[in-house]
Amino acid sequence: QVQLVESGGGLVQPGGSLRLSCAASGSIFSIYAMGWFRQAPGKQRELVAAITSGGSTNYADSVKGQFTISRDNAENTVYLQMNSLKPEDTAVYYCNAQRGLGLTMYDYWGQGTQVTVSS
Repeated sequence: QVQLVESGGGLVQPGGSLRLSCAASGSIFSIYAMGWFRQAPGKQRELVAAITSGGSTNYADSVKGQFTISRDNAENTVYLQMNSLKPEDTAVYYCNAQRGLGLTMYDYWGQGTQVTVSS
C-alpha cells in the first residue's frame, strides 16, 4: 500500500505562486511514477505533471513553463511549484502514484488539496 498526503494548497491572488507537496509512505520502494492531477468544478480530472522514478517529467500543455514538478533525494516527497497562477488554475489538486509489482500495476490517490486563484 501507498499513502499520499498533499499539502500546500490555499488561496492565492492571480500572478502569485504556490508549492504543493505530496508525501508518500508505505510501499514506496516500488513506485514507478508520481504526479499531480487537478479537477475543477464541473470538469474532468486532468493530468498536470508527472515524474518517473528515473526523473523524467511530462506536463500538460497548459502549464508548460509555468509549473515545475520535482522530488526530494529520498524520492518520498514530490513537489509542484506553481508560478504565475491564473484563475483557471483553480481546482482540487490530487497527488497520484503508480506502483508496480511484476506485471500488476496499482494506482493510488491522495485526498486532494484545494487551490483557489482569485482576487
